Amino acid sequence: MYIWKLKKVTCRFTDIKHTTESLAISDNKAPPLLIHGGPGSSHNYFELLDDYANTSRQLIMYDQVGCGKSSIPDDESVYVKETWAEELIALRKYLHLDQIHMLGQSWGGMLEMLYLTHYSQNGVKSVMIDGSPASLELWRQEQHRLIKYLSYEDRQAIAEAERTGDFTGPKYLAANDRYMERYCWDDPDENSPEPLRRPTNGKKASLIAEGPNEFTENGTISDFDVTDDLKNIHVPVLVTNGTDDLCTPLIAKSVYDHIPNAKWHLFANSRHLALLDQHDEFIQVLDTWLNEND
Repeated sequence: MYIWKLKKVTCRFTDIKHTTESLAISDNKAPPLLIHGGPGSSHNYFELLDDYANTSRQLIMYDQVGCGKSSIPDDESVYVKETWAEELIALRKYLHLDQIHMLGQSWGGMLEMLYLTHYSQNGVKSVMIDGSPASLELWRQEQHRLIKYLSYEDRQAIAEAERTGDFTGPKYLAANDRYMERYCWDDPDENSPEPLRRPTNGKKASLIAEGPNEFTENGTISDFDVTDDLKNIHVPVLVTNGTDDLCTPLIAKSVYDHIPNAKWHLFANSRHLALLDQHDEFIQVLDTWLNEND
């Protein structure tokens, strides 16, 4: 089961026959298809764009297999990049998304790059790749560089966890929390926006596909690398990231450098979710980009 947002109306994938025609004619503006991160996150944080959905631009959000309100299969062989790419193909076909913009955040941007280089670019008017690596090997290298800015105690706790393969100890867990708060986003509390407090239900998918954390990355997508294929992307691409992002400027630049005629926007005061840390600027950048490429 999938869900998406249509001008703040949540619809289930099985109940959309009456909405597919309206999806195709939104004031002649192609809708952005929003592809969330993880694997194992959910569409939830994209609801921070609900105020933007009050414009004439429709937004389409969905939960990928293994998280949110989608099915969570027991079969671990499902949790591979090909599954999520084929799911994206099926979603476009079912919703008749012949002309779309695409915005992928983190893993979502990786999925965009995989889709564009190995499946299809037809009908894609523009792409925004937000905080995403083309190579997980470079990602791992950069995460270990970022770890060096943590305290000595936190560095030691992380190193010991990686040495032993035990990622359950209290010192490691506290160190990883501080690492994520510094480069990703804060653990949600009662003051966080409601969508961020909602469970993603994606722990299984995250552990199988990604691994125990952002710097180990030993799951089914651990060999992800489409760097050499990016030269074949011929649709307009905007690469974005934050200065304090898990996706460091080096990672973002490695994507930007390999895509012909790509553009790059650096959010000067953001971690891994500029939509949260610099909400208004993110929406302004997104709106300008979409309008330029309609």
